[in-house]
Amino acid sequence: MLKGRFGKKRFGLEHYQLINIGLVIYDMIAVNLSFFLALWFRFDCSFKTLELLPEYFGTFKSFAPIYTVLCIIVFIICKMYKSVWRYVSFTELARCLEATGITLAVQILGTCLFYRRMPISYYCLGIMLQFGFTLGIRFSYRFFLIFKRKQMYQIDGATKRVMMIGAGEAAQLIMRDIHKNPNNQDQIVCVIDDNTNKWNRYIEGVPIVGGRDDILKNVEKYDIDRIYMAIPNAPVSAKRDILNICSETNCEIKQLPSMQVMVGTEVGVNMMRDVSVEDLLGRETIKTDMKEVFEFIHDKVILVTGGGGSIGSELCRQISAHNPKQLIIFDIYENNAYDIQNELKRRYPDMNLVTLIGSVRDSRRISQVFETYKPDVVYHAAAHKHVPLMEDSPCESIKNNAIGTYKVAYAAAMNGCSKFVLISTDKAVNPTNIMGASKRLCEMIIQSFDRKIKFNKFNDMIPMYTHEEDAGDTVRVYDKSKRYVTEYVAVRFGNVLGSNGSVIPLFKKQIANGGPVTVTHPDIIRYFMTIPEAVSLVLQAGVYAKGGEIFVLDMGSPMKIDTLARNLIKLSGYKPDEDIKIEYTGLRPGEKLYEEKLMDEEGLQKTENELIHIGKPVDFDTDTFLMNLEKLMEMAYHNNEGDIRQKVAEIVTTYKNPVL
Repeated sequence: MLKGRFGKKRFGLEHYQLINIGLVIYDMIAVNLSFFLALWFRFDCSFKTLELLPEYFGTFKSFAPIYTVLCIIVFIICKMYKSVWRYVSFTELARCLEATGITLAVQILGTCLFYRRMPISYYCLGIMLQFGFTLGIRFSYRFFLIFKRKQMYQIDGATKRVMMIGAGEAAQLIMRDIHKNPNNQDQIVCVIDDNTNKWNRYIEGVPIVGGRDDILKNVEKYDIDRIYMAIPNAPVSAKRDILNICSETNCEIKQLPSMQVMVGTEVGVNMMRDVSVEDLLGRETIKTDMKEVFEFIHDKVILVTGGGGSIGSELCRQISAHNPKQLIIFDIYENNAYDIQNELKRRYPDMNLVTLIGSVRDSRRISQVFETYKPDVVYHAAAHKHVPLMEDSPCESIKNNAIGTYKVAYAAAMNGCSKFVLISTDKAVNPTNIMGASKRLCEMIIQSFDRKIKFNKFNDMIPMYTHEEDAGDTVRVYDKSKRYVTEYVAVRFGNVLGSNGSVIPLFKKQIANGGPVTVTHPDIIRYFMTIPEAVSLVLQAGVYAKGGEIFVLDMGSPMKIDTLARNLIKLSGYKPDEDIKIEYTGLRPGEKLYEEKLMDEEGLQKTENELIHIGKPVDFDTDTFLMNLEKLMEMAYHNNEGDIRQKVAEIVTTYKNPVL
């Protein structure tokens, strides 16, 4: 047989066309056989009786060719030859009902108007038989495939036996998706639902065997390999309780995301995902009223430094959703900046978006950006954050975090920026590592700027440059008559789930590789929050800012890293310390057992949002601090790693590094 371009047949019929021809022939036989049998049954299944009543049998024979042609035309109009029969569903049933109703009218009108009225039982029984014959052949192929798959389950040892948690609409859609997919290796064998009215009943042919208290018993009874949680609308507390029970099994656990995530998406088995770390927190997602935030952002020029990072990129996403006049992404790492740029262009094609590459350590580049774009609000997220790496490169931590913050803050004031928001960390509280100390320096820097501006002494701020040739740069010149208006604030919070450097991706990689999972200490604890939660609170704190505050986000209760690691192992279908080993490697240089949100000297002041508090600023001599900071910059740029920690300790009196 000849074939044309791309392998398509130039002559001959495709497979589906051959199937349709067979269906047409079958339907021609079925519609006539249906009414013949109806007539035969009407007269006691006797051919002799039919011969004695030629008017009825004659009417049937005379109208049969016409009825056959009209039926095929109706079936074509009702698209009964257009379906993919392995996926036959309610749609095909509806089409069959529609075609049956029309052909019944054709049968009644045709015989009554042009021949003679037939017995009522002839019409009733005939159309029922026709419906059964035409529908049955179409559903039989799907039933054959289901039976074939069940046979395959019994032979193929790789098939996964699945327990479904939830007997609602979402669970039903997933089960149907599994049944109609011949390549799926899942076999739903039992269902769990807390609604007692559903117990001992069936959904899609699968028994509902009990509630959450029956999970462990039925996992053993049905030899379960996987557990699917299809309860997207359940409260977080209920999901947490069920996950705690499921984690006691050796099963792999997957779940549907929330309905908000699935809006506009067809529910199916491909939507099942691994249990997220947010689920392990066991608390409701923090929700904030963002109306006042976005009224503040609307029609303003916003600059986000470190805009390609985990926090910075989420800031860009939330800001972009509410019509800024212009958004400027500034980052040293072009790959991250490129990714978030493409994402935002795709989602907000009409937004005025500028993506710039540069370092916060480059005075001239920072000045150029501020003088060109005149941002109204700056969210300063650019920073080195990895504790062990910064311990090995302390001068880089100071250059980038402390001095970089100073340069951006200085340029903000010089160019009339109205608000500067620093992204800080709980590691700045009583720091035991150089990274935390550098972030505490950042907080002190923005407090110094705030004080000098409030007392109209901005000329006391020293423009910091790296090279001598920058000394003559015009940005050093300030206008004594000018009123500087920038409000400086810091927002302090703990670890964010999924951020760059987060422990969660590391644990998942270690589990995928068969272990061991490394935890520094069995008692180490951390505060956790999701990236969107943290960013929404950062934005809201920026609205509350009046200048000089250190906002502290309520991170909830801390969680042991060891517990987090064990839960991840369990939810991956393994047993901690048996299938996957946990190794304790010891605290890394500068690492704490726990993180603090406030220093002892600070108190808490409430805001309109109960999740955001204001820490009372710790007093320090601003002029002495600025003088020491300039010396610290010189040491950092001369890479004097031997003395840099000692100098930091002199400035940040709460810094307690074991090295010193």
